[in-house]
Amino acid sequence: MEDGAGRGLECPKTMDGKASNGNGLEKEIPSCCLKAKASIPESEAKCHSTVVSGWFSASQTCSGKSGKAVYFNNPMWPGEAHSIKVEKILYKEKSEYQEVLVFESSMYGNVLVLDGIVQLTERDECAYQEMIAHLPLCSIHSPKNVLVVGGGDGGVLREVARHSSVEHIDICEIDKMVIDVSRKFFPQLAVGFEDSRVHLHVGDAVDFLKSAPEGKYDAIIVDSSDPVGPAQELVEKPFFDTIARALRPGGVLCNMAESMWLHTHLIQDMISICRETFKGSVRYAWASVPTYPSGMIGFILCATEGPPVDFVNPINPIEKLEGANEHKRELQFYNSEMHSAAFALPAFLKREVSLLRDLSLQ
Repeated sequence: MEDGAGRGLECPKTMDGKASNGNGLEKEIPSCCLKAKASIPESEAKCHSTVVSGWFSASQTCSGKSGKAVYFNNPMWPGEAHSIKVEKILYKEKSEYQEVLVFESSMYGNVLVLDGIVQLTERDECAYQEMIAHLPLCSIHSPKNVLVVGGGDGGVLREVARHSSVEHIDICEIDKMVIDVSRKFFPQLAVGFEDSRVHLHVGDAVDFLKSAPEGKYDAIIVDSSDPVGPAQELVEKPFFDTIARALRPGGVLCNMAESMWLHTHLIQDMISICRETFKGSVRYAWASVPTYPSGMIGFILCATEGPPVDFVNPINPIEKLEGANEHKRELQFYNSEMHSAAFALPAFLKREVSLLRDLSLQ
């Protein structure tokens, strides 16, 4: 979760019972929040820009004076809203980079939200964390040096640590508040920080990668936000160039790559850049994550020029790594069958993303 996304797009409602009219003046609290306050005791009222009447909605809209739709958060999935029932707001603060919200839900456990966008829930975080980590690490022999970009919740670290061959894990997360909040409210993820191989760097990943020694890493895992606002540069060629430089020959990248149901144009652009940048294999994979928009998320996997990498068939299967399945906790989602299945793509995606037809021939 490197950087927040969608800043400046939220509906102008606040938790203190006031709302800004855009001119620095305060006016009465919106009626939707009044309804929430009227239904439960004042001390327990769930009133927040994205938590209205006890529900968090991942993409609601409200109308401004101009008559245009104003998004509560990220406009990357207009026209739909996935709502999660809120039991209690546990934390809400603004860091230097983004708003950090944690709430207890009725079905998915604790939920982490950055700038109005669900990052993880206790119930389904396993699918994302396990796939983004093991798809690259199980595709190469004995990875030793790994970099995680973003991932301040610690979940990717927890999964990387299952690989006993790994000797050194760097993590570069820009927002220390995300790390602190995870340690308090998501200890089953933040346990990843407790591994002695982990070296935490709080700062900008672009600067960190520019200063990294050439060829240092066997694998780089980018757990980034959606490419909106400041996170836009994390899906542009200069960033991928710095990643390729930091990887050894035959080293691998796994990068979050949006939803096939919503963002085929972004997937096409990312694959095009990666094919130009990385001279080895480039593949697209996906996993089911119920609380993400459209219920799934994609990953782009790339290898630099060098020893060939067959991403589809794990050469370093997790089942053969001693203690890997039970490390910290038992694997919930990933196995070698899921690994290979993740690269099976539907017909519409191959039609809409023409470059995927070429990748399937690799």
